[in-house]
Amino acid sequence: MRLTTYSDYALRVLMYLALRSDGLSTIAEIAGSYKISEAHLMKVVHQLGVAGYIETVRGRGGGLRLAKPAETIGLAEVIRTTEPDMAIVSCLKPLNAPCMINPSCVLKRALERAQRAFMEVLEGYTLADLAAPRARLSGLLGISPNASTQ
Repeated sequence: MRLTTYSDYALRVLMYLALRSDGLSTIAEIAGSYKISEAHLMKVVHQLGVAGYIETVRGRGGGLRLAKPAETIGLAEVIRTTEPDMAIVSCLKPLNAPCMINPSCVLKRALERAQRAFMEVLEGYTLADLAAPRARLSGLLGISPNASTQ
């Protein structure tokens, strides 16, 4: 199983904003810290806003920030939002493609269990957990100490 780059970027944006809990950040700033494309982040940021994870402040001095506390943003919830098609193979939901061996397929049952286990592990983490090594992450991303809560 592999998450899309879209989900990866969504998690990176949320982690960055969690580290900048006392201020606003821009797409350019986030893209620069991770060395990724601003164009790719724009679509991700838009969806995170629509989903209620982040809010935007327009105008001079504007930017992005978390819309709710990092402790309340579950990792599994974010993945479900950014990965609407979690089917490992086509016979699993949401695709439910027809298959001749479906009535007695052990592979399908094994993959369903694996998928549930994957999401159960993610259920145990919040955005706050991902941002826990705050000082180290802030240093790696070039976030100044006065821009994040130590």
